Amino acid sequence: MTSQHPAPGDARPGGRTARNTAAVLQATLDELGERDYGAITVDSVAARSGVHKATVYRRWGGVDGLVRAALEHSTERHWEPELTGSLYTDLLRLVETVTSGFTEAPEREVSAAAVAAAFESEEVAEALRRFMADRHRRAAVIVTEAIARGEAPRGTDAEEVVRSAIAPVYYRLLISREPVTADDLRRAASVTATAAADGAFVGTPGPPAP
Repeated sequence: MTSQHPAPGDARPGGRTARNTAAVLQATLDELGERDYGAITVDSVAARSGVHKATVYRRWGGVDGLVRAALEHSTERHWEPELTGSLYTDLLRLVETVTSGFTEAPEREVSAAAVAAAFESEEVAEALRRFMADRHRRAAVIVTEAIARGEAPRGTDAEEVVRSAIAPVYYRLLISREPVTADDLRRAASVTATAAADGAFVGTPGPPAP
């Protein structure tokens, strides 16, 4: 079910409004990377972006709307997974990219802060779900290419393979707060590639045989 009216910040006009929108959304991401979610205010975003706070309130309604719009804006940025010609190495490059996004990349603070903010705001959580769904969809080409090469059977759920590969990485990064080693990444890619080749992601899994 969709609304007939755009949510605050959904419009995409050109000219000065487009520049202001880009400035506000980037300022929101910058604030998210530097502060706890609860410390972000419309005033701080407005000051950072140079856009009057009345305009920010009118278009985005508040901090939840700002973060939601900023995350949705991030889905518009170009990203495609690296394709190497092998399911295992493609998955390995993917989990390396995910790890870098939380540990080394310039946006690493924003990545972790967005996950934390999703626990405080259902609006942000929904935006994060859409962002992740977009990334899963884009990464699925890794698996569709593997199916075409015969590395995984037809009917394999490509996005579920992606989730399986990155799940151990997210667990270490965000839950147990353990270091993620090169061996961890190789294991995640290898286990998932082997399971995919064995047909583990075809159809609906049932209970294990007794």
